[in-house]
Amino acid sequence: MSEVVTEQVCRDPVMVPVARVPGTERHRVLIIGGGTAGISVAARLAHAGQKDVAILEPSTHHYYQPLWTLVGAGEARVEDTVRDEASYIPRGVTWIQDWAEEVDPVARVVSTRGGKRIEYDFLVVAPGIQLDWDKVKGLREALEQRPNVSSNYDVRYAPKTWDMIRAFQGGTALFTHPSTPVKCAGAPQKIMYLAADHFRKQGLTDKSHVLFASAGKAIFGVKEYAAVLEQVVKRYGIDTRFQHNLTEVRGDKNEAVFTRTLADGATEEVVLPYDILHVCPPQSAPDFIKRSALAWQDGGTKGWVKANKYTLQHPDHPEVFALGDASDLPTSRTGAAIRKQAPVLVENLLAVMAGRAPTAKYDGYASCPLTTGYGRLLLAEFDYDGKPTPSIPLIDTLKERKDMWLLKKYGLPQLYWKLMLRGRA
Repeated sequence: MSEVVTEQVCRDPVMVPVARVPGTERHRVLIIGGGTAGISVAARLAHAGQKDVAILEPSTHHYYQPLWTLVGAGEARVEDTVRDEASYIPRGVTWIQDWAEEVDPVARVVSTRGGKRIEYDFLVVAPGIQLDWDKVKGLREALEQRPNVSSNYDVRYAPKTWDMIRAFQGGTALFTHPSTPVKCAGAPQKIMYLAADHFRKQGLTDKSHVLFASAGKAIFGVKEYAAVLEQVVKRYGIDTRFQHNLTEVRGDKNEAVFTRTLADGATEEVVLPYDILHVCPPQSAPDFIKRSALAWQDGGTKGWVKANKYTLQHPDHPEVFALGDASDLPTSRTGAAIRKQAPVLVENLLAVMAGRAPTAKYDGYASCPLTTGYGRLLLAEFDYDGKPTPSIPLIDTLKERKDMWLLKKYGLPQLYWKLMLRGRA
């Protein structure tokens, strides 16, 4: 028999009865995900004095993923990108080390793979993004079995990327970008520019055909930065093929198969041979999110968590907030975006918890530090309107700069570990 308890919830807010199953765990605030977004929010809530906050996260390790580009280029060690997850769970916050399996926003319950039922008053959805390796036929096998196929999107393969690049002696170096949204949309071309620069330094330019096959329509979505990147492409002599979506990797033949979208909307199959291949896998919201009532079930945002683009509050369930890669926020999925989203979400969550309307607004800020060569970086910063929004005074960030390279290599990792994950930046 279940007992009935009275809990303060957000809807009116009023006191409503909630049926509790004996043995069910309950928390005032539950955060799904202990990555960049979840830890940042938890830390800020802890600073605000919130009690009974829990993080649902299965991983024992926490990674600073932006540095994997430099690992793949031989400029960083993979060991420097990882820390123990336990070291970043804020003091006073409960860590539930398990996987979310189902979310029932009506009953306000999250079920886990380990069999737990976790009730909540308020929910923050930040599970990150899912890498769909198996949606490209033959890709997983090629990554595991072929020395000339790699991806910086997995910590296991980032060091392999560098082995592949430095062993390259000429031929076709193929880099891909999928049709789906991805975390750090600039990453597939960052490693391409570094590889092209490495080939130049090794005297291999004349022997190399660097090829970028992207499902997108342009090199970058913000025209001011796209203009700079087009010059980078020209400098390296990179062959760009847009509206090419990778569908299969034939590792035994060194062939990549693409679906090419034609001007009239029709499609055709294109097979491109390669000597080395770097793949950005298709990505999506985690499966438990896709099948939940929190996600869009149709349209162009199908599968992503609904969230007001300014307040980050769920439009159907006001006690739910979302941020980061699994949300439907129409901006780039980057850590820099989360750094701006987290304080807005926390301010609005605290307001709703106190019975007030959410008023803080996120303007869509995102940042993509694009490595364009060794010692060169283009810091792309922009908002929802696609307008450049430089944040560093007196510096022209519409140019490739060495100081921005140093910022990425040394400054941003320190900002991440010491300030952002501690809720102080």
